[in-house]
Amino acid sequence: MYLLYCDETNMEERSGDFLLYAGISIPPDTAQRLSEDIERARKRLKVAPDFHLKFNPGPPNLSHSEFIALKEEIIGKAEEHGVRLFAYVVLHDIAKNKGADEARRNGINTVLYHFDCYLNRKKNQGIVMLDRFNDKGNKIDGHTREKFSIGLLGLPYSKEKRLGNILGVHYSTIGQSQFCSLVDIVVGSLRFAINAHCRNQADHHATAGALLELLSPLFFREEQGWAASDKVSELGFSFSPKSIRNASYRGRYESLKTFLAQHGVETMQEITDRAHY
Repeated sequence: MYLLYCDETNMEERSGDFLLYAGISIPPDTAQRLSEDIERARKRLKVAPDFHLKFNPGPPNLSHSEFIALKEEIIGKAEEHGVRLFAYVVLHDIAKNKGADEARRNGINTVLYHFDCYLNRKKNQGIVMLDRFNDKGNKIDGHTREKFSIGLLGLPYSKEKRLGNILGVHYSTIGQSQFCSLVDIVVGSLRFAINAHCRNQADHHATAGALLELLSPLFFREEQGWAASDKVSELGFSFSPKSIRNASYRGRYESLKTFLAQHGVETMQEITDRAHY
């Protein structure tokens, strides 16, 4: 049984920024060892058992450099134990018409669908854990029930698509699992790198590049058959929407795609103004 822990970031509607939703898949045969490795790293550095380890802020007893080293170690352990990363981004300038909550629901739909596709390849099943949040009208409870009981709705090629490999969609929150810390660190690292580029924060560019190179092995790439590639599959990194007619917005997507490729995350999805599925 694979586990998928999900988280979102960059929910503030800021022009030029990308809302990011992502999930990390943890293999059943390495989940215990990965959890134990993270716990050992915490104990070695005397991180309090009840401290909620996240991308930021760090434990009060650690220096800035010690905290960075801890996060790098944890991401390295994720790579060692076969964790895979599935990410979705959408430009706030495009998402603002329907709002960040709707964009997050679309992100959940995309990441869960891609996880289901991944499980097809693994010939296995999975459980999804969504980071707990509240949206306007508390629509998220119905949304998660829908993902389990029905699946995806209103697709261009089908009215409904059952996510048959996903056996449950649940909530989680920081402190309930070592994996909650892991997904927060991974998603926070990706957010930092993307924002450094999109906001042209020159003093953060070196760190952003180093983070992407550290994260690169986690992104899902096709491994077998005709589709095997060194490029990150669209399952691993998805740009939304699939077609971008506004040339200015499309330029932002192209710029991000180039930046990612420069640091080891060469994405397969084409940035285009043409409708395609």
